[in-house]
Amino acid sequence: MSNVRIRPVHPDDAGEVLTLQRAAFVQEAQIYGSVEMPAFTQTLAAVEAELIENDGCVAHIGPRMVGVVRARHDGPLLLIGRIAIAPDVQGEGVGSALLAAVEERGREQGCTEAELFTGSLSEANLRLYTREGYVETERVATGDGIEEVYLRKRL
Repeated sequence: MSNVRIRPVHPDDAGEVLTLQRAAFVQEAQIYGSVEMPAFTQTLAAVEAELIENDGCVAHIGPRMVGVVRARHDGPLLLIGRIAIAPDVQGEGVGSALLAAVEERGREQGCTEAELFTGSLSEANLRLYTREGYVETERVATGDGIEEVYLRKRL
């Protein structure tokens, strides 16, 4: 999408980030049959605190925030989390653009590898991550018949 503008995330974005993640994760809640997931239970104060030292990015189309990704580096490893894309622009390249931007920020911080995870029922997420070069490294059972799927990519 050529009209998408990406910039680093800031703590001042917390309200929009929280609203966006809740809208974006409705489909995930339907897939998993539960709203008891951090995307819904996280408070505004928790999001604000999480964004203080974060290497993540937000995507805008015009003045509207349409995507967000959180990230932080742990030595040479970039830990990517909570990718949220507005439902009406999912599948239009915003997620790919955000991943590319956050990976570049990680490289600038000296990271050589990126890791993220998703649930085993999140087929669209798994397709995106595989398409973007991520390779499954581990599955962890969560006790409810669902697994967390961890994926990594060399930067």
